[in-house]
Amino acid sequence: MEATEILIEEHEVILRVIAAMEAAARRIEAGQPIGGGAVLAGAHWFTTAADFIQGFADGCHHRKEEGVLFPAMEAASVPKEGGPIGVMLAEHEEGRRLTRAMRAAADKMAAGDAGARVDVRVNAMGYVSLLRQHIQKENRVLFPMADRVIRGAQQAEVAEAFERVEREETGAGLHEKYLGVAETLERALES
Repeated sequence: MEATEILIEEHEVILRVIAAMEAAARRIEAGQPIGGGAVLAGAHWFTTAADFIQGFADGCHHRKEEGVLFPAMEAASVPKEGGPIGVMLAEHEEGRRLTRAMRAAADKMAAGDAGARVDVRVNAMGYVSLLRQHIQKENRVLFPMADRVIRGAQQAEVAEAFERVEREETGAGLHEKYLGVAETLERALES
């Protein structure tokens, strides 16, 4: 399996969560409850989604991109500044900003600030929109570019470095934990 295929598989999990996030944000907009009697209800749903983003999308997935793939692409003469890598890094930062803002608003919502619901919705939908476009650019432009410039033994080195990130930096079993969180977020919206 090429390194980019690993990232594309992770994108599928992230897309599931952002689809659920969009549904949850629309429920807020319509004044409908989130989660009903489920373990993840209301503001807690969004703080759990922020945990997923920070732990999986950013902590695992983006760490592989920023710490392994992008440097390998730069070593193969793909420029960081003024090129697709720079755009992806800027979008990662914007995603972090939106996630922090969504979490802060969800904390206010949990504390009884009804007005914070709007901020939760706006930041959640901002993240959804950003990530859908971001993933499309990575899957259709950046990753095919990476596959062209990172060949043979380098491809295997990048995949091995991804495994090292999972094992040493993010911790054993973290990937599976966040797959479970993704399922929990989705199920909470079924009620």
